[in-house]
Amino acid sequence: MDDPMTNPAFARLARLAGVLYLGIILLGLTGEVALRGPLIDWSDGAATAAALGRETLRFRLSVGFDLTMAAFDIAVAFVFLRMLQCVHRPAAITATILRLIQAAILVANALLVWPAPEVAHPLPLIARHAAGYDLGLIFFAFNCFVMAWLLHATRRPPRWLPFGIAASGLVYLVGSLTRFFAPDLNTLMQPAYLIPVVAETSLALWLLFGRGARA
Repeated sequence: MDDPMTNPAFARLARLAGVLYLGIILLGLTGEVALRGPLIDWSDGAATAAALGRETLRFRLSVGFDLTMAAFDIAVAFVFLRMLQCVHRPAAITATILRLIQAAILVANALLVWPAPEVAHPLPLIARHAAGYDLGLIFFAFNCFVMAWLLHATRRPPRWLPFGIAASGLVYLVGSLTRFFAPDLNTLMQPAYLIPVVAETSLALWLLFGRGARA
């Protein structure tokens, strides 16, 4: 029987997944780090309210990036399902469900923080938004674990890449749990988020240009 991962359709799906995944990474980093983050001063609610008032369009653009990222997440969830169901259908469906839950939380979260420039005290709203991000990442962490196993089972990516995705899931899970239960530890582990940036960017590039993109 022919290997379904060696046909041209798989290669096209891999390239599409790579484009979507790069879009998710770029939208997430730009929205949070470049657009929204500089407007927020966690030690000064008045300064944050003033910044949001001056830069309402910039803040709303960051929320728009979140919504677009969620749309890309939904799309890539189904692309991965189409690609990987031949490896292990129940695991591929599980990964899809976990990613869709994360996307749903992301959408609800974006709608929650949308009014922040209009309120006198936006920091509590922004704090709930940040907590919602971490709640979504708990589900995404388990998606990473399942995806790592599926990628390893295909024997197509570089050997280290599935382990990198699994390590990303561990960072997301520990980061989210420490945010809720041990905030001091959460502050200390922030540099570990470089692991998901490297691993997920590598996965996106492999999907675009590596064996995943070649039949």
